[in-house]
Amino acid sequence: MTFWRSRGRTVALACALVAACVALPASGATDVTDIGAIDQSAIAALPAFQSANKQLSDFGGSLQRQYQKRGAHASQAQQQKLVAEFQSRMADKQRQVLAPLLQRAQVAVASVASSKNLSVVVDRRIVVYGGTDITGNVRDLLTGVGDPVPPVSTPPPSKVGYVDQAAIDQTPKVKAATDDFLKFKADQDKIFTQKLKDAKTDADRDTVLKDYRKTLDDRQNTTLKPVIDSTRAAIADIAKGKGLILVIDRGNIVFGGMDITNDVTAKLK
Repeated sequence: MTFWRSRGRTVALACALVAACVALPASGATDVTDIGAIDQSAIAALPAFQSANKQLSDFGGSLQRQYQKRGAHASQAQQQKLVAEFQSRMADKQRQVLAPLLQRAQVAVASVASSKNLSVVVDRRIVVYGGTDITGNVRDLLTGVGDPVPPVSTPPPSKVGYVDQAAIDQTPKVKAATDDFLKFKADQDKIFTQKLKDAKTDADRDTVLKDYRKTLDDRQNTTLKPVIDSTRAAIADIAKGKGLILVIDRGNIVFGGMDITNDVTAKLK
């Protein structure tokens, strides 16, 4: 869940186009009664989370000022060490402040999901229609007296799968295609920046921008599209083989679901 876990990663262009929602076999495609949804922003707005975030923000601001002073006259190597030290101390503080809240939130979601016989809970932002909204139930558990009680039973087998796009980004074919496109784009940025400077009129500048977009689109179609298509096909094949009705990005899974990342990365090798 975004309110208890900072993903802190840059999604490569290829993966941004791959798997927001993949694979809907005809059989069982309407059987979504065991899917729950939660408004993570509403949970993040609870006083306990707001207080924790303020504590982290205050700590981070103070720590940053300390390290800025220490790094004012430091060498580049020393500055890199200071940055790593700063990040480590922030991560330690984040775990210290958020760990109890994260645990309670995880247990609350699992408890509500179990009571409603839900196999998976997703971020409500990706739900247009259907599903069981459990935001209120989870909020009540987190603001009530005492700690949420862990469920006794495990969730039923889920028909919703998910993939970790960061892992897919690192498969050789996807990474090579993405790196190739990004290098090409960087080169074109330099070329077209100079062309814009040399342009005399607004019409000339419009032509340069149109040429730039077409150049990138053409390269994307030849470099990225085949990899994206093969990745989507791999996800769809694995989903159908496992009887999944839907595959989404891991970042949208809150509870449950079937992780098919390893199957997809193996198929892409």
